[in-house]
Amino acid sequence: MWTGLRVASPDHRDRRRLDLRAGVLHREWAAGGASLRSLRFASLARPGVAGLRAEGPAGALRAGPPLLAPGGQAEAALDGVDSPSFSQGQIGDAAWASTRARGGGGITVAARQRESDGRSRVVERLAVYLADPDHAPAPEAAVESLRAAEAVGFDRLLAEHRAAWAARWADAEVAVQGDPEAELAVRFALFHLLASVADDGEAAVGARGLSGPVYLGHVFWDSDVFVLPVLAAVRPAAARAMLEYRIRRLPSARRLAAASGRAGARFPWESAADGTEVTPPTMRDPLGRVMQIHTGELEEHIVADVPWAACRYADWTGDTAFLHGPGRDLLVETARYWASRLRLDPAGRAHIDGVIGPDEYHVGVDDNAFTNVMARWNLRRAAALVERADGELDEEAREWRRLADALVDGYDPASGRYEQFAGFDGLEPLLIGELARPPVAADLLLGRERVGATQIVKQADVLMLHLLVPEETAPGSLAPNLAWYGPRTAHGSSLSPAVHAALLARAGEPDRALELFRLACRLDLDDLTGTTAGGLHVATFGGVWQALAHGFLGLRPSGEALGVDPRLPAAWDAVTLRLRFHDHRVRVRAGHDRLDLAVDGPVRVEVPGLPARTVAPPGASWRRAGPTWEPMSP
Repeated sequence: MWTGLRVASPDHRDRRRLDLRAGVLHREWAAGGASLRSLRFASLARPGVAGLRAEGPAGALRAGPPLLAPGGQAEAALDGVDSPSFSQGQIGDAAWASTRARGGGGITVAARQRESDGRSRVVERLAVYLADPDHAPAPEAAVESLRAAEAVGFDRLLAEHRAAWAARWADAEVAVQGDPEAELAVRFALFHLLASVADDGEAAVGARGLSGPVYLGHVFWDSDVFVLPVLAAVRPAAARAMLEYRIRRLPSARRLAAASGRAGARFPWESAADGTEVTPPTMRDPLGRVMQIHTGELEEHIVADVPWAACRYADWTGDTAFLHGPGRDLLVETARYWASRLRLDPAGRAHIDGVIGPDEYHVGVDDNAFTNVMARWNLRRAAALVERADGELDEEAREWRRLADALVDGYDPASGRYEQFAGFDGLEPLLIGELARPPVAADLLLGRERVGATQIVKQADVLMLHLLVPEETAPGSLAPNLAWYGPRTAHGSSLSPAVHAALLARAGEPDRALELFRLACRLDLDDLTGTTAGGLHVATFGGVWQALAHGFLGLRPSGEALGVDPRLPAAWDAVTLRLRFHDHRVRVRAGHDRLDLAVDGPVRVEVPGLPARTVAPPGASWRRAGPTWEPMSP
């Protein structure tokens, strides 16, 4: 730990302020009648470099050692070895510490400080972290990197860091006129998304990002479906790095498919360093009872979620070469998996048996609508990808399309509703409002067996389809499915409220959507589920942005065009969002009666009621004309 200082405990005032725009944490506090302040940052411009500056009366502030041993051993000597995996020491006046992981790899940090006295005491400390996937870097290397950072100087390092954040915000700014709390919450979400993913190499984004230990940093569908689409629109290089993580683990995914007797590639539900399945087989509930975990065996929709993320990246960026090049096998190998996974009945209909959908309250179900429709989308998109220039398909691709057409999806044209899985409608028709006010962990409230026998769902699989692949759902089916599944959804997943918010806005109910949007925004800020101590829910942050962009603003890639269809709640005056589309910067500002787009290059745009058109710099404006829009004169 490099931030420790020898100061008295705060007595009555301790204020921390995170500057989201500059990525700097400020602290002001009172101790022993003295006022102290500090700032610290982890450099965005020079990854691995961190800085701390503290100021206060000499009698109240002392620097202490520049590095503290783990576990809060603030006074520990820095020249011993605490364990086989941890060591520390000194090289000149620089302190260093090194830790090694059990599976290989390690981190080494070096830190040094300067202390000056004038009217007050100033402590200035720099630290440098080096990481390596194979071994712990040498202390000498960390100290050498520290010397290089010190040669730049604290003030210049801070200035570079601020400039780097300014550049990131240039493509990701957001404003919600009329709702400053929502605006700040979305900026908070974007800050953590932008800070959690590297721009190059490969990026493994865990369910809690870098903010906490829950799930041990394992990668779930959360990153592919909720985080990556945001970065594809505001930080494309980071989205590409996330896809690289999946590409490099295709060999492991192929082995996992083969182990279950399937073709192609099956991505694990929980993935880590080598891409093998690392979902734990058991866990303990709050009462200490051992519970079986089946998601690693049965939650197979991840197989389609990964190629969906690859296509979403290509749709936002226009990087179709990625799909025909390094990303091709993400679609082809997963289509091969589904083709080998399906079961054909005597009537020629295709089924997927024994799965878990995003609604994890119901285990081992057949024909889960989300899994089946995502598999259908996967098969069709892969077939389109391998289609030859003359429009002909090879035999394998023709089979994919035939199987896609044969897949049952549980849709009932009479009601306009999808049955979540085969037999769902026959379960006890319990509504969550009869038990508690969402969000609530209904499996803990009722017990796993009891909730599995009811129609209460953790999150509505069917509604997820209308967000991810609306083109694969029946026209007009969103409203009846919202009306049916909304009262049955416990929002036991942190991902759920933002999805419902986005879809309520698309269904023409933006005021109802705003309630759930605010719930999603406050989930970590107010620790609504009591789980924030284990780490921030970065996928929820992605859902918040998607609810704003896709739900309220109606932004969606539509072929070569960017679709825009705003539907704002009455409480908001206007929303402004900056993003990138097909390598051009776009600024969207939507009010209730006016829509403005600013672009730095030609962008194809599709507005309801009008044919798609190319908008050239500096942009274009429209005014509302009933349910549609009409262009305004330049």
